[in-house]
Order: sequence, then structure tokens, then C-alpha cells
Amino acid sequence: MNPIRLYVVDDYLLTRIAHRRYFSNDSEIVFLEDFSNAEDCIEALEKQMVDIVLMDIELPKMNGIEATKIIKEKYPKTKVIIYTSHKNEERILASLACGACGYVLKDSVNSDLKNIIKMVARGEFWMDLEIAKMAFSLVPMPNTFDLDNLYEHKNLKNLLTVRELEVLKLLIDGKTNSQIAQEIIVSTNTAKAHVGSILTKFSVTDRVQAAVKAVRANVF
Repeated sequence: MNPIRLYVVDDYLLTRIAHRRYFSNDSEIVFLEDFSNAEDCIEALEKQMVDIVLMDIELPKMNGIEATKIIKEKYPKTKVIIYTSHKNEERILASLACGACGYVLKDSVNSDLKNIIKMVARGEFWMDLEIAKMAFSLVPMPNTFDLDNLYEHKNLKNLLTVRELEVLKLLIDGKTNSQIAQEIIVSTNTAKAHVGSILTKFSVTDRVQAAVKAVRANVF
């Protein structure tokens, strides 16, 4: 089996030096080059392909997430592992959406970087347990338990009366109960009752959830 060819992208010089030393005694991984920015790495890939790019997120110019997307589009056989100290939920999701095959925290005591790289090179996916818990906590609960319709209620619109549909549209527009009452010419209490009915029928607890559910189901 050929050794795994590796590039490292990190703007911190001491980190790059530490990586070069860390991988120097592993016959299965060849540390080819390191870069202080993503642009130089992408340019190098045009001349010499590698199996793995170990990518930091915060870089001087192009950030690691954008670089991951470009690498996956131009060089789909090259796998990118995000190696960072950031635990931000949006950065995690964006990295995965852009094609990262791993997300490793720099300060994780449980991360054996050599083995992680070998796993990813074999086609596996790797994520720190802490990061995995954060990522999966963002996965939405299904709207129903109909296996053919888990995230969209086909009959959602049919649950509401004509008046409630009118109120729902105003609710999605961000109108308050008082503003809804003025729009449909009813009392504030009546508008509040309509909103409450919508929440009950949608099985949600607040106006934002109701609006999101309606948008996802393409009620309008």
C-alpha cells in the first residue's frame, strides 16, 4: 500500500513545525509540504495531488471552510480534515456541508491524529465526540412519524381554517397579536386565540416554530 500523502495548512509556524516532526517517524504518512494560507495549498494541488489536507479554519486570507469547498470541487479524491480549536456550531456544519471528511479539535486529548488521518484515507469519517454531540443536537426532530413524510406535513394547510391561514401568513411576516388584530379587524384577544389554535394544531410551543414549520411545509 502506498503511503498517505499529506499537506498541512496552518498560519501558525510553530504548529506547522510540530506537525512535520510528529509525522516524520510514521512510514505510512508522507508529510509533503505545509502552508501558511489556503491559496498556496490549492495552487500546490495543481502540481502535486495529495490524499489528505489537514486544514485550519482561521487563515489570513481565504478561510479553511471556503478552501475545503474549492478543494472538494476541484480535487474530489483529496480528503480534507478540519483541524481547529473552534467549536462554533455554524463552523462545524459549514465545514461538513463543504465536504470536510473529519473535524478534529486541536486540544482534544483523545485525538490520535495519525490514526485519524489513516482512517479518513481509507474512506472513513472522523469527528471528535464533543463535536459529534454538537452536530447531532442540531438535527431537527421530524414533524411527523410518517416514514414517507417525516419532515413535511402534506396536510398541514388543511388543518387550519381560512381565518387561521390568514393569521398564519401575518405571523410569518412577524406581526404581533395587536398588529394581526388590526389587519383582520378583530380584537387582540381573538387574534391571540387564533395564534394559540395554530400552535396547538401544529404541535409547537411558540410563534417562531409555527412559522418555520409552515415555511418548510410550503403552506403558502
